[in-house]
Amino acid sequence: MSALLRSELRKYFSTRMWWGMSLAMFLVGGIFAAITGAFSLHGQMPVGDAMVNLDEVVPELTLARMIYAAGIQFGSMLALVIGVLSMGQEFRHKTISNTFLAGPRRHQVIIAKVGALVVILALNAVAHIAGAVVGGGILLSTAGVALVPDAGALAQTFALIVLILIVWGLVGLGLGVVIPNQVAALFIGIAFTLILEPLLAFGLTFFDGWDVLAKFFPSQAATATLSLFSGVDSSLAEAMGGGSNQLPWWGGALTLVGYALVMTLIGLVLTRRRDIA
Repeated sequence: MSALLRSELRKYFSTRMWWGMSLAMFLVGGIFAAITGAFSLHGQMPVGDAMVNLDEVVPELTLARMIYAAGIQFGSMLALVIGVLSMGQEFRHKTISNTFLAGPRRHQVIIAKVGALVVILALNAVAHIAGAVVGGGILLSTAGVALVPDAGALAQTFALIVLILIVWGLVGLGLGVVIPNQVAALFIGIAFTLILEPLLAFGLTFFDGWDVLAKFFPSQAATATLSLFSGVDSSLAEAMGGGSNQLPWWGGALTLVGYALVMTLIGLVLTRRRDIA
């Protein structure tokens, strides 16, 4: 089992993808944190009939959390890509036969891929957080706002960012197993997250009682997990895109873990049953 795990890690770190994705994660974290920081610290937003300065009405901890987690959506997309490619490249380069010859017990191969992916995504999450701290920290320091208003709360936020990115990567792995064509898998995964999911959430608002399902969607669950709008007035939170009936942070985390388990299980079952040419 350890040999399979080392093999999967070697596949990833022997290509240029490892530093390319890490760099992309760092840049996404930094750029979105800087943009959100500039808007949050120096911008205004209409709430009701008044314009409010966000840095005056949002608590420092919530402000720092919003800035550091600003790039989580695009970071999740990159994690999804890593997960899809971890399986899709095996089909594309026709190395899947050799992989199963080296590890004939297919469930062990999938478990090794999951283990390696967790390590890889954790490292990419660290790069993403480092970029966010650099990009957001510069804006916070120039505005005279504490970089770490509450060390324990921010550590929890960073840990949850790592969890979210790992979950999205595992969802991508499951998607890569279900759809062997990696281009189609990437297109469907990204299109669902960026286009179909928001449309479904909007469509559910037209049916009484069905709109509660939207808070269990992956993106909504990720937002709830980070508690991005905690301590903010409900009208302001709604104006900033926060739902009024979000899951608690632990409910969002459990929902995301559920998605990862379901997709991993689907990948495991399909891989055991599928004929490999």
